Amino acid sequence: PTDGVIVIDPVQLKGKKVYVMLSCTFRYGRQDMDVMGVAFRRDLFLVTRQVYPELQDKEKLTHTKIQQKLLRKLGNNAFPFFFEFPDNLPCSITLQPGLSDVGKKCAVEFEVKAFCGENQDEKIDKQSSVRLTIRKIQFSPEDSKLLPSAETTFEFLMSEKPLHVKLSLPKETFYHGEPLKANVEITNSSSRNIKDISLSVEQVTHVILYSNDKYVKSVAKEETSDSVPCGTSLKQEYTLHPLLAYNKDRRGLALDGRLKHEDTNLASSSETDLSSEHSGQNTHSVQTGCILTRSPETPSDEPEVRSGRRGDGASVEFELKFLFQSTTTTDYNFT
Repeated sequence: PTDGVIVIDPVQLKGKKVYVMLSCTFRYGRQDMDVMGVAFRRDLFLVTRQVYPELQDKEKLTHTKIQQKLLRKLGNNAFPFFFEFPDNLPCSITLQPGLSDVGKKCAVEFEVKAFCGENQDEKIDKQSSVRLTIRKIQFSPEDSKLLPSAETTFEFLMSEKPLHVKLSLPKETFYHGEPLKANVEITNSSSRNIKDISLSVEQVTHVILYSNDKYVKSVAKEETSDSVPCGTSLKQEYTLHPLLAYNKDRRGLALDGRLKHEDTNLASSSETDLSSEHSGQNTHSVQTGCILTRSPETPSDEPEVRSGRRGDGASVEFELKFLFQSTTTTDYNFT
């Protein structure tokens, strides 16, 4: 929910009404590219409420203790408002622009706007309105019983026995600034020698508007020279650090929507991704905007081959999804 208080001067209104509007907008092009009255933006959610003259008693519109304190402090010319978000709205997300990009960027933005007029449908005069950009974020509980894991078995050509690889995480949800510890178990019964192991945390962004576009960016990577000769096994914990500080200038990286003059962090995961996967339902179809997932990918390579086959080399790789979230408002901004 979104709640607040607006202070008005009834004398200056001259009989006009006061409205408060909550909007969620998906901008998918720069503002200077808007031509012929066609804007590269789409309103995902828009609701307007009349605040003055009052349609209900102030007590019925007051939902929080902060509103109560503000109303007592600001006097009779202060009026409360309250909105609720629908469940399928995306969170505030911004795609990081490049160094040469100017103007507004691709983003999901939320805004509260107060304005006065004869009715709510008339054109809003900038001199008779005030707006405030807000962020919609989601938090995750610290306790999670789910321990994500994935494993695969790969049979090499001309090898009688397979290679078995298992990747597991100590928990499902990781928080901004927290190191990600991944456990890798390899049982190499094949006739090949595993020469190196690399892990990467990939940010997967689904930009959903008229089509479902997918962008994959690696935000942390660990390359090791750990080897697993044939007939041996390995059990090792690796630590990765998916931080915005290491990805500052990367164009197209998804960030938590930022406010003016305020730093942010890598975008939080959209929880509907994993919950829908567990329930067997596809919730992507009812959301428009930017949807985020995270996955650590584990390739185990033989002679310098990253993927596929080349000569005598081969690579084995698979991925595992997890959540990347904020815990409380106190640790939300991470530098």
